[in-house]
Amino acid sequence: MRKIAILGSTGSIGTQTLSVVREQGDIGVAALAAGSNTVLLERQIREFSPELVCVWEEAAAARLRESIADLSVRVVSGMEGLLEVAVYPKSELLVTAIVGMLGIRPTIAAIQAGKKIALANKETLVTAGHLIMPLARERGVPILPVDSEHSAIFQSLQGAVYDGGRNRIEKILLTASGGPFRGKKREELADIQVEDALRHPNWSMGKKITIDSSTLVNKGLEVMEAKWLFGVEPERIQVVVHPQSVIHSAVEYEDGAVIAQLGTPDMRLPIQYALYYPERRPLSGERLDLFALGQLTFERPDLDTFRGLPLAYEAMRRGGNIPTAFNAANERAVALFLERKIAYPQITEIIAACMEEASYQEAPDLDAILETEASAYEYIARRWGEV
Repeated sequence: MRKIAILGSTGSIGTQTLSVVREQGDIGVAALAAGSNTVLLERQIREFSPELVCVWEEAAAARLRESIADLSVRVVSGMEGLLEVAVYPKSELLVTAIVGMLGIRPTIAAIQAGKKIALANKETLVTAGHLIMPLARERGVPILPVDSEHSAIFQSLQGAVYDGGRNRIEKILLTASGGPFRGKKREELADIQVEDALRHPNWSMGKKITIDSSTLVNKGLEVMEAKWLFGVEPERIQVVVHPQSVIHSAVEYEDGAVIAQLGTPDMRLPIQYALYYPERRPLSGERLDLFALGQLTFERPDLDTFRGLPLAYEAMRRGGNIPTAFNAANERAVALFLERKIAYPQITEIIAACMEEASYQEAPDLDAILETEASAYEYIARRWGEV
C-alpha cells in the first residue's frame, strides 16, 4: 500500500483528501500536519494511524501527546515539524493544503526529497514559482494541481503531447463563479459584512479562500499559479465568469479547438485525480445532469468593481517580489476583515498600497520572499493595525 502525507489535514482540502482515502481504501496515511484543531486531528489519527503528526503550536502538540498517549505516534511542532512531515521517508506523495506562504519551505523540502506534490497551496507558486518549478523539473518531481480550475486545465491538457511533440496552447480559459457579489457595483460593496462574504453560491471552502473568492483575489492568485504550472504568458490566460461552476476551466488550442472539464462542484474529484494520476477511479457523489441544468452562461469579469483581479495581473506583469507583496497584503487584509477591523473594500485598497510600498527585487530568493512578506505585514500594522 502506497502512503501519503498531508499538510493541513483538518482544513477543507485535508478533510476531503481523507474522505477520498477512506472511500478508496488502498492508500495509507504516513504523516499529518494541522494548525490548532487538535480535536479533529485526534480523530484523524485514530482512524488513519499515521506514524508522525505535526501541530503548529508546541503547547497544543503537548496536549495532543497526552490525549494519544495510548498510541505509538510521534508528535512534533512548528516549522521543523512541518519539514519532517514533508520529507517523511514512508510517504511518496505530499498533499500541500495549508493556507498561505507557510507552505513554501515544506514544498521545497519535499521536492528535494523526491516526493510527488499534490498542490492545493497556490501561494507557494504565486510567491516562489520561479524557485519551485525549476527545482521540480531538475528533480523530476511532478506537481499535480488540486485546485478545481487547475486540475481542469491539467486534465484538458492530456492530449497536448504527441510523439515527443507538443500541441500549442492558444489560451487558457480560467472560470470563476463570480462569488456572492456578482453583479454588484463598487459603491454597493461598502457595507458588506463578514457573513455576507462567507456565503459562496457554489463551493464549500475555508473562510480565507471564500473571502478571496468574493473579491476575485482568489482568481488573481489562480492566474498567477496557472502561469507557473503550465508555462503560459499572462496575456494567454483569460478569466471567464461562469456562475453555474460546471465548466471548471478549459484550454483553447491553436486550431481553435476548446477542450474543457465539466462536473459538479465537488473538490474530491480533483483531489482523487491528483492522488491516482493518471488513473481514474469510481467516486461516489452527485453526477452532472445537463438536462436538469438547462443552460450554461458566461460573463466578462467586472474589473472596475472587483479590483483584486486587475491588481493580480499587474503584480504578475511586474514580477519579482511584487506577487509576494500582493499575496502577503491580501492574507493580512482578509484577516483584518474577518476580525471586523477594516471594511470590505479596504481589502483591495491594502493590496494596492502594499504593492506600491514594496521595494522591488527582480529575482528574489527565499529569504527575500520572506522579507517582502514581513515588510508588508509591518506596513499594514503601522497603517491599519495588527490582526
